[in-house]
Formats: sequence, C-alpha cells, structure tokens
Amino acid sequence: MGILRCQGGAALITALMLTMLSLVIALALLSMVSTGTQVSASQKRYRSSLTAAQGGVELLTREIMPRLFQGESYSTLENDYSLIDLKLPKNDCLQQKLDQATAKWSKCDAAQASADPARAPDLSLRLRGVSQENGFSVTGKIVDTVPGNSDRSGSELLDQGDSVTARDEVIHPQHVPAMYNLAVQGVREEGGGREKARLSVLYAY
Repeated sequence: MGILRCQGGAALITALMLTMLSLVIALALLSMVSTGTQVSASQKRYRSSLTAAQGGVELLTREIMPRLFQGESYSTLENDYSLIDLKLPKNDCLQQKLDQATAKWSKCDAAQASADPARAPDLSLRLRGVSQENGFSVTGKIVDTVPGNSDRSGSELLDQGDSVTARDEVIHPQHVPAMYNLAVQGVREEGGGREKARLSVLYAY
C-alpha cells in the first residue's frame, strides 16, 4: 500500500484560516468601537439630564420655595415662570409639606408622600432644547420635612453689627432652621426617557 504524499490544497486551507482569523479580529474591533460610541453617547445624554436636574434644584431652592414661604399664590408663580411651563399642584399638600412635619401630612395621599419625584410631583417644569422635541422634563417634590423656627417675614435673620459696648435687651432664641429633603428628577424627552438623573438634596431654610 502506497503512502499518500499529496499536499495540494494545504495553501488554500491555510489562507482560508488566516482570512477567517482576520475577519474575527476585524469584527471584534468594530464591535468595540461601536459599543464605545454608544456608551459615550449615553453618558453625554445622561450628563444633560443631570444638568437639567441640577437646574431644577437651583430653581426650586432659590426661587420657588422662598416665594412660597412668603405666601405667594401658585397661579402667580406659574404665570411668572410660564416660559418653562411651571406647574404646581392644585391641592393643599404642598403647603402642608412646607409647614408641617412629615408625620402630620394629613392632606397628602400615598403618591404625594412617596419618595419618587416622578409620582405626583410638587412641581414640574420643562426645559426646552434646540428644537421643541429635544427638551427635558424636570419634576421635584418634598419627601421629608423637619420644622424649625426660621423667620419667614423676609427680615434679615442675622443681627446687625454694633460696637463692643452695645447691649441688646431683647432675648433672641437659638435659630433652628427648617430642614427639607428634596427629590428632583431630570429626564430627556427624546428617546422615551431612557436617560434620567435623580438628585436628593437636603435644604435648610
């Protein structure tokens, strides 16, 4: 019996194997590049949502809540901030959250008292993007209240400067600020709200 020594086709098989290996490496590189691009785009959209939520926190703590403490009506605030579609609830729950401890929120239902800022929010607004569709929806609510003794009359809480020999006959109680735990969410409207950012803020007044 003769030994077969024909090596015809070995070069073709080797070339096919090297080609397949090259294709696998190329596909792996393309997959890595594509995944990296998607992750980068997702992080960019998340940062935009986070910035929108931070803007909501600034508006709530610096503008809305101080004016609510002064007794301004919801309709006046909504008119003043109509460009961002500010919406406040048409019930007494928010006012009770501003004045009463969490355990005394008798006018708030389970959704209003929940910690989810997207469920029955105390305020909502819309930040427009470059186009009408590329905006951000921002919702926020008070999730916990610890009352204090802050003066809400608008007068300055700090004592006026005076000389060393000045004497004040009035007894001032120790200032204990009211503490509010706020939850704010920013959602990008485009893409079904896949990228959202939630912030929890401790606010003292």
